[in-house]
Amino acid sequence: MSRQLMKGNDALSEAAVRAGCRFFGGYPITPQSEIPEYLSWRMPEAGGTFIQAESELSGVNMVYGAAAAGFRAMTSSSGPGFSLLQEGISYIASAELPAVFVDVQRYGSGLGDIFQAQGDYWQATRGGGHGDYRMLVYAPASVQESVDLVSVAFDKADQYRNPTLILSDASIAQMMEPVTLPEMREHDPNADWAVRGKHGKPFKRVTSTMYYIEDFDAYIKGKYDEMAEAEQRWESVRVDDADVVLVAYGISSRICREAVEIARGRGVRLGLLRPITLWPFPAKAFAEVNPLVKAYLSVELSALPKMVEDVRLACEMKAPVETFLGGAHIPESSAIVERAVAILNAQR
Repeated sequence: MSRQLMKGNDALSEAAVRAGCRFFGGYPITPQSEIPEYLSWRMPEAGGTFIQAESELSGVNMVYGAAAAGFRAMTSSSGPGFSLLQEGISYIASAELPAVFVDVQRYGSGLGDIFQAQGDYWQATRGGGHGDYRMLVYAPASVQESVDLVSVAFDKADQYRNPTLILSDASIAQMMEPVTLPEMREHDPNADWAVRGKHGKPFKRVTSTMYYIEDFDAYIKGKYDEMAEAEQRWESVRVDDADVVLVAYGISSRICREAVEIARGRGVRLGLLRPITLWPFPAKAFAEVNPLVKAYLSVELSALPKMVEDVRLACEMKAPVETFLGGAHIPESSAIVERAVAILNAQR
């Protein structure tokens, strides 16, 4: 397979088609508009269906219908639009249907602004809709990883019959990098649960499974406990001897990776834990950290600290956990290094 230069949103879209996605219903919003733009011609070319919905509310319910019919279905949005998807996502989760969602994060609450940020963390990892459900949440840190994780997201959605989420950001979505695309795969929509005609069999139901599963409380908790145990993904960078460990995902992790190299060049033992799954948060990764670590520093592109809560839970507060926030201003790697040095100096 040859490598080619592609924009993040375009590469993600092509990867979805190659993973067997044959339905997209969505609405344009910056900085994810290239996804529906790309799929508007590519999806029909691959034998699928593309619909530009009149709103995000329509789009998510179209995904519900396509998923119920057994097809691999996807929609994408950003910030304000992702908020509008939440009711539909909770319905899809309650019906235990597989579907993939993409949130290309932008800055600020309300309308916000179109530049990169990571402020949707709570909505993504806590379940922005009502009720008892979770989504597997994948956080790519490169265009290539966006490609790779789309296939994973579709496969895991099918495995658990549950919606999954790619939590990207404006930087990853808009940058151009060389990627290697996977081969085309076809997906058989004739799943045993799919609504595709009676064919002499009992009618199938597309509604919340709580209505016909005995002891639903134990069932649904067991399902998400299994996901939480089996699906943690992360990358560790020089954490085995680190005095301070940075925790960052997505575009923030790329800044932190550079900070680690700068710090090591200065004799400062800095490390990095990069969550690839944000839910389940990779608590197992913290077992790889130097047991004498002096502090963790959660680096997030948001005005309010969010991921830091999961860092504190995962490390069991065996070391102090501080935050480095970047919201409207992108932090320099050198500033992160200086913050780590200041933390170490304060402990002496």
